[in-house]
Amino acid sequence: MAKAKLAVGDKVACKKMGSLKHDFEGTLEKLYDNSGLVSITKYDDEDRIAVSDYHERVIIAQKNMKKIS
Repeated sequence: MAKAKLAVGDKVACKKMGSLKHDFEGTLEKLYDNSGLVSITKYDDEDRIAVSDYHERVIIAQKNMKKIS
């Protein structure tokens, strides 16, 4: 099965990483070779402080994100 091609502006679901204890959703702002810059839009309230520390953006591996509708 081929993985959906990611593009800037896509809504993505991402696996937890770093100090984020829960999976989160966001918008892909920039693509790199194997990762992307994601603006975090939906997250668990327990991760509120970590999201704030990250300034609502993270760089995450493409293998840890999935395009959603």
